[in-house]
Amino acid sequence: MISMRAEPRTLNPLAAVDAASKELLSLLHADLVHIHRPSQRTQAALARDWTVSADGLRYTLRLRRSLRFSDGAPLTADDVVFSFQALLDERTKAPARDLLRIQGRFPTIRKLDADTVELVLPAPYAPAERLFDSLAILPRHKLEATFREGKLLEAWNLTTAPASTAGAGPFRLKEYLPGQRIVLERNPYYWKRDGAGRALPYLDELVVLFMPDQEAEALRFRAGDIHLLSRVSARNFRSLQSGPGSPQRVMTDLGPGLEQHLLFFNLNDVEKRGLSGLRSKRVWMQDPRFRKAISQAIDRQALARLAYQGKATPIVHHVSPGNRLWHVAVGAAPVRNVAAAERELRAMGLVRKGEWLMDGNGSPVEFSIAVNAGNLEQQQMATLVQEDLRGLGIRVTVAPLEFRSLIDRVMRTLDYEAAMLALRDGDVDPTPQMPMLLSTGAMHFWRPGQAAAAFPWEAEIDRLMQAQNSTMDPARRRELYGRVQQLVATELPFIALVSPHTLVGAHRELGNLQPAVLAPHLLDGLDVIFWKNGNGRR
Repeated sequence: MISMRAEPRTLNPLAAVDAASKELLSLLHADLVHIHRPSQRTQAALARDWTVSADGLRYTLRLRRSLRFSDGAPLTADDVVFSFQALLDERTKAPARDLLRIQGRFPTIRKLDADTVELVLPAPYAPAERLFDSLAILPRHKLEATFREGKLLEAWNLTTAPASTAGAGPFRLKEYLPGQRIVLERNPYYWKRDGAGRALPYLDELVVLFMPDQEAEALRFRAGDIHLLSRVSARNFRSLQSGPGSPQRVMTDLGPGLEQHLLFFNLNDVEKRGLSGLRSKRVWMQDPRFRKAISQAIDRQALARLAYQGKATPIVHHVSPGNRLWHVAVGAAPVRNVAAAERELRAMGLVRKGEWLMDGNGSPVEFSIAVNAGNLEQQQMATLVQEDLRGLGIRVTVAPLEFRSLIDRVMRTLDYEAAMLALRDGDVDPTPQMPMLLSTGAMHFWRPGQAAAAFPWEAEIDRLMQAQNSTMDPARRRELYGRVQQLVATELPFIALVSPHTLVGAHRELGNLQPAVLAPHLLDGLDVIFWKNGNGRR
């Protein structure tokens, strides 16, 4: 038995945008090439192998023999072509369609024979293999008529009968009780076998409970009613590790995950937006020496210790050490250095007068930090930063905002001075970071809506990110992205604070667990999990 914090919104892979739906669908469907979450690398799935042309444009994928959907129908190259055509068709309006947009164009796909397809990209795209992950191969025999009617996104809603759905994942839908649970049963036609040739999955049944309350979820886990627990808070982790019944469970700290907390200043051209009140502050906010001083004055070790009970790691840029494939260490681990911070401020002409720091116009150096009112750890970190900067003579006000209001100010009205946000990576590859790192990117939060780079270092990041995106040499890509991490750590468009650890728990009698910092943290590999006592239906 497992739990989900939210109820899925759909059973249709093409319509899924919420985390709960995606996690559930990962158990019901399969992809051609899969990202193995523990290693963070790609591996063969429905495609037994694939080749790439010398120019990086043509991917030829050969399917495994005798594949079947969970209703017993054959899965062939026709289903693969149908799945991609359905995803890319404008009438479908699939949210994931833009994931396949490369330099403004989409790939084409064709069937070579019953077991082979060819995907042709419009331009070289370094992380192309990773695109196949989580793109479910759909049953043409179930969905083609709906697709022809232009109603594919409406198919397989939560009222759909289990027998009307089919996938190629380890489980299939058995029962859905709204607001309570979803029951999955073993897919007897699942393609994967273990080393001894035994058909997977080992478990006969999987019950998914909907538990929006994290505390109630932890209580059910402590009582043994839930057997796998992901995204455990630092507070609950410690109590579950040593509290009543602890011998029956294994709590695991996987180290820094793929979430980073960032502090950043408003670097926009605020005068054009009528925000003249920020004009004087803009002078020192846009000075990298000021941002460097703020970074040096923050005690990240204290943030990790106090806000996360030690279950977080200080960081210096936007790539967490939990990203095994792409993280590059830039300098020494960040340690608070007040003397160095004061030197940077003096070099800017900011002078301490009495208790407070003053700028050249005689105005106090002060600003507010907007934070998510629903994130207690973030509020606590902002308060700790407030105290750290008071030692420099900088007055900081913490301003909790409802999350949507916070995002509106940062991305639309630009009416803020500094803000704190959490950045969560859905994959370890650099390319998903492009909307944030490119100066013209839709998520370039410290200065959104630019037509071109505002600073030379932004232009250089643009060049490096575009280059890594089209370079097929992995070593060269890593070198290019390493330089991006160096620029971020030096120019500080944002100040990286900490990366919370990925904390998970499991019943001690479960074997073959494969926990990973890449989500879903415990569900990838659920097809090989077994009960050590031999009871497959628990």
